[in-house]
Amino acid sequence: MGTRKAVVLLSGGLDSATTLAIAGQGGFECFALTCLYGQRHDVEVEASRRIASAMEVAEHRVMTIDLAAFGGSALTDRGRMVPRAAIGLGPRAIPVTYVPARNTVFLSLALAWAEVLAAFDIFIGVHIADCGGYPDCRPAFIEAFEHVANLATAAAAEGRGIFRIRAPLLDMTKTQIIRKGIELGVDYSLTRSCYDPDEMGRSCGRCDSCVLRLGAFAELGLRDPIPYQNAHP
Repeated sequence: MGTRKAVVLLSGGLDSATTLAIAGQGGFECFALTCLYGQRHDVEVEASRRIASAMEVAEHRVMTIDLAAFGGSALTDRGRMVPRAAIGLGPRAIPVTYVPARNTVFLSLALAWAEVLAAFDIFIGVHIADCGGYPDCRPAFIEAFEHVANLATAAAAEGRGIFRIRAPLLDMTKTQIIRKGIELGVDYSLTRSCYDPDEMGRSCGRCDSCVLRLGAFAELGLRDPIPYQNAHP
C-alpha cells in the first residue's frame, strides 16, 4: 500500500503550519489548500506559500473565492473595525472577526479536491482557543462535517473510502500548539496570524490573534520571530 494522501487547509498562520507538520509526521503525502477569500489582506496567503515550499508539500493550490461579497465580518469588510484584545467576552460572544460559514466553505473545497485525489484524510487547524467564539471551530461541527462528507461524495457512496476530518489541535492551547510545532521543526518566522497587519505586513500586536500568539510564546519563554509594528518582548 502506498503513502496515504491528505489535503491540509493551510492559511499561513501558526495553527495551520503546525497541522501541516503533524500530517507530515503522520506519514501523509500532503496537498495544501489555501483560500484567498476576500480577507482584508493577503499577508497570510504569502505566508502559506513560504510554508508550503519549506515543508515540501506535494502540491499547493491557492483558490480565490469572494466571501467579502456577503460581508458580515470585520475580516472581509474594511468598513468594520478589527477589535483589539476582545478575548474573554465569554463563551456566547461571537467576535466580529467571525466570517460567516468560512470553515464550512473551506472544508467543502478541501473535500472536493480530496475526492479527486482519492485522499480520504482532510486536516484543519481549528482548536479549543477558538471554540468559545467561533461556532465552526467546535468538535460537534467537525463531527457533523465528516458525516456530511461521507453522505455527499461518490467516493464514499461507492465504498472507495471513508473520509476523515482530522483536527489534531482541537484540544490544545496555543502554547501547546507552539511547543508541538517546535518539536516538529516548524519555522514560525514563516507564519503570519494578525487580523490587521500594516502595509508592510507587520502584525499589529493588539488583535485577538496577536494577543493569543504573543502570550503563548511568552509563556514558553520565547520571542515571537515575526515582525510587529511595535517592539514586543
